[in-house]
Amino acid sequence: MSNSFLDNRNLRNLHRDLGYFYVGLIIAFAISGIAQNHRKQWKPDRYVYEFKKIQTGFHLPKESVTKDSILVFSKQNQLEDLRQFDIRKDSTLVISYKDADATIHLDNGKAEVNIWRKRPILAEITFLHKNNGNLWWIWYSDIFALGLIIIASTGMFLMKGKNSFRGRGWKFALAGLVVPIVVLILLF
Repeated sequence: MSNSFLDNRNLRNLHRDLGYFYVGLIIAFAISGIAQNHRKQWKPDRYVYEFKKIQTGFHLPKESVTKDSILVFSKQNQLEDLRQFDIRKDSTLVISYKDADATIHLDNGKAEVNIWRKRPILAEITFLHKNNGNLWWIWYSDIFALGLIIIASTGMFLMKGKNSFRGRGWKFALAGLVVPIVVLILLF
């Protein structure tokens, strides 16, 4: 039996050890990936903690809305860390805060305020999955991606015989490529 790096025993060991090392991150990325796929239906990293309808002093015309009036509104309603605000074409004022948002209808002054809290555990793993700009984490994620490539590649050559990659595995691999290729053809 040869003792090359690519013999079955070395591939098994590499596949197993990388799998053990990355199992937590694989599960975390899988869960947060599912959550990110549905981020338009619900916010995976936060949930509505409090929802309230209030009457405000905001009104038309749009020009009457100033940053100062928004800061007064924010202070009155204990909304902190103003991020941005915008007046939409339908005369709706939308104000974003770090952990809240307010939608104010300028035609009648009625507002809906959502106060957000982080979803336990899901917020943290979603943070890991997103590119958060931390150079160290970007490099670690790149190394993780290479680890996944190695796990997938070594996994193809672990079996021997009729159930091996050469035996029938290539058919499954080819079938697994069909769906993303069809999606790319139809949607890209």
